[in-house]
Amino acid sequence: MRELTYDDVIAAVKGGSVFASGGGGWVDHGLEIGRAAITIGKPKLASVDEIPDDAIIVTATAIGAPAGTTDWQMLGKDYIKAVQLLQEALGKKIYGLMTPQNGMSSSINGWLPAAALDMVVVDATGDIRAHPTGKMGSLGLGNSTDYETIQVVVGGKAETGSYIELVVKGTPAKTSKILRTASDMSGGFIAAARHPLPAKYIKENAAIGGISKALELGYAIMEAEPKGAGAVIEAICNNTNGTILGSGKVLKKTVQYSGGFDIGTITVESKEHGELILHVMNEYMAVDTKAGQRLSTFPDVITTLSVETGAPISVGNVVEGMELAVFSINKQFIPLSASVKDPSVYPEVEEALGINLVDYAFDYVK
Repeated sequence: MRELTYDDVIAAVKGGSVFASGGGGWVDHGLEIGRAAITIGKPKLASVDEIPDDAIIVTATAIGAPAGTTDWQMLGKDYIKAVQLLQEALGKKIYGLMTPQNGMSSSINGWLPAAALDMVVVDATGDIRAHPTGKMGSLGLGNSTDYETIQVVVGGKAETGSYIELVVKGTPAKTSKILRTASDMSGGFIAAARHPLPAKYIKENAAIGGISKALELGYAIMEAEPKGAGAVIEAICNNTNGTILGSGKVLKKTVQYSGGFDIGTITVESKEHGELILHVMNEYMAVDTKAGQRLSTFPDVITTLSVETGAPISVGNVVEGMELAVFSINKQFIPLSASVKDPSVYPEVEEALGINLVDYAFDYVK
């Protein structure tokens, strides 16, 4: 167990921005929340081996569309209030907080409430990369009818009447839909706390070491940055066993906000494969060639990197004419949680995108 520092905040945001897969929040938000965490207290990162099996772990997160197309407000106190409300509803002490995913800000999700409420940050994630639906980070409980969860959301602008505090109990599938609606009503992005579970379950079902991997990658990026964009991209590839699928100009971006999701496609003209079609549902979920060849599919990490700086570029910041490298980490090189191995979490995303995911996602078990 070690105390997290501001250097760790920077590293987590930089590494998390690669695992963000085009989503996962905002860099400025992650730095702001991380700075607040180390100012208000001394957040500690704990490996799962250091946590008693019966200790209660809660997922701290943010819900919404990260492309910045809506008028949202989420303050540090909202993350803290969400955890407090869940602990009150549970009636038990929460030992630690984990994030459902890495991202530009989501790698930092639990740090502030952990520091404020004397809890630990758990070195595990519901998914190593960012994903669009709550089910994909719910540790295999996304469609469970046996587990009654508690889910809490807090956020929005009081001055516009969009501020919401909501506590719901029920199955993960039903309550997640309620939370997505609440996020949409609050402005499109809202703080959340959910799924109180014993640490034993986390140890068996989470992507273990997810935060450490973001930190390690972030520090590698920081070391390479003075050497330029090429060195940064090389460091990202070397640290993760990742590859560049292709690089070139953004020809077209068609992404629309709808019901809490940013959905559409981004087309990049690559030297290697011709036109690459990047399918977006908040995050990059698949990459196809114009001829229909699938090059990468969730739960692979799929990220766009600036050719000029090497930095990850989120879906919301992609503009036509920009030069990007399309980067991917094959799923064989990352820890996979029970969530992404559950075929039942894929159909709603496939329907929204109009493409097949599950056949490609599960090729490693065939």
